[in-house]
Amino acid sequence: MNRSIYEFSCKDSSGNEVNLSDFRDKTILIVNTASKCGFTPQYNGLQSLQEKYDDEEFSVLAFPCNQFGGQEPGTDGDIQDFCSLNFKTTFPVFSKIDVNGENAHPLYEFLCSEKKGLMGSEKIKWNFTKFLINKKGEPVARYSPTTRPDKISKDIEKLITN
Repeated sequence: MNRSIYEFSCKDSSGNEVNLSDFRDKTILIVNTASKCGFTPQYNGLQSLQEKYDDEEFSVLAFPCNQFGGQEPGTDGDIQDFCSLNFKTTFPVFSKIDVNGENAHPLYEFLCSEKKGLMGSEKIKWNFTKFLINKKGEPVARYSPTTRPDKISKDIEKLITN
């Protein structure tokens, strides 16, 4: 049996445990985010994807992380407020996590081992690295921080129709 993201749970921004199996049968884009990063404007593109495919069993899942230049210094509540006030986000923004190192969240250990980055690296290099997940909960693609969300639309559409 293939492993999937459905094996994991994560805390939401209110501290409640959320089983990722709640997103079963959806196409998902998982992103490690930060509020004070040069890529932060990508929240607009992520929200546009959420709105475009909302009726198609799709969801963006944002995982704030402060491991890159201290660019996510706030509390979970601060981050949620920032996202909803500045970008009108409607997708889940989870509690802040580590994506690399000994305290890396198990979800990210799984994602990075399944979909390696440039030159086979498992480490996340920066904020706004994206993982596209199929309806079975399996990672199918990894995108660099420089990949704008709108450039992922065609890949999302392929997964939605399958």
